[in-house]
Amino acid sequence: MNKLLVTTAALAMTATTAIAQQYATITNVKPNYRTETISTPVRRCRTVDVPIYGNVGGGSGASSSDILGGMIIGGLLGGTASGKDSGAAAGAVIGGLIANDNANKPKQGIVGYQQQQQCATEYTNETVNTIKNYTIRYEWNGVRGKSFTYNNYRVGDRIPVSVSINAN
Repeated sequence: MNKLLVTTAALAMTATTAIAQQYATITNVKPNYRTETISTPVRRCRTVDVPIYGNVGGGSGASSSDILGGMIIGGLLGGTASGKDSGAAAGAVIGGLIANDNANKPKQGIVGYQQQQQCATEYTNETVNTIKNYTIRYEWNGVRGKSFTYNNYRVGDRIPVSVSINAN
């Protein structure tokens, strides 16, 4: 029995902290906002003309003016390169043959157009305000406090608060 009294007296003499669960009443709620940019993908399609390539012209032989021009240029180059008339004659023949060969080759070019649908993803940006959190003000036994919360309380709601009293 004496041990119990001594233990109780020792506990009573030490500093103690009392913690009690209490409820405060919310007196004010204010939402806090933040600005966010939301990108939304949008698929856009359009019809475009795409060129079709094929053989255009050529294959019908060279005109006489094409051959004559090739012979003149070939003769001038052959004569200048060799310094002799025989070089000029050979150059003229070769120039005429090259002109004829070039005229006989089919030429590539646009022969028409085909419509095709082409699609691409584009992004539209939208700026919106969203709720970040709430600032609440509350009162407990005449003591007022303020906190931030993610809960959407209403004025008059009762919330649990921890009250701590320290004795010195």
